[in-house]
Amino acid sequence: MGRLIVAAMLVGPALAGCTANDPTFGGAVRSNYAVQVINPEPRYEGALAEGGDGARSAAAIERYRTDKVKKPESIRSTQRSSGSSGGN
Repeated sequence: MGRLIVAAMLVGPALAGCTANDPTFGGAVRSNYAVQVINPEPRYEGALAEGGDGARSAAAIERYRTDKVKKPESIRSTQRSSGSSGGN
């Protein structure tokens, strides 16, 4: 048992020298992140979200809460399916 401890003490520091000491380690990840981020500190104050100011969404939520949801319009399709059941 004593030899195992001594061997571990000798091998441990040698393995610690195998760690990456490259200053560019992780550079590819940082580069890919930078390419995908347009502006890391965007300023949204005073800017409206695309699609409006939220009044339409607020009205829809209020209709939902008061159980006065608008019925959807009928949906028409140009594609027709045959009514065969597959039995010949």
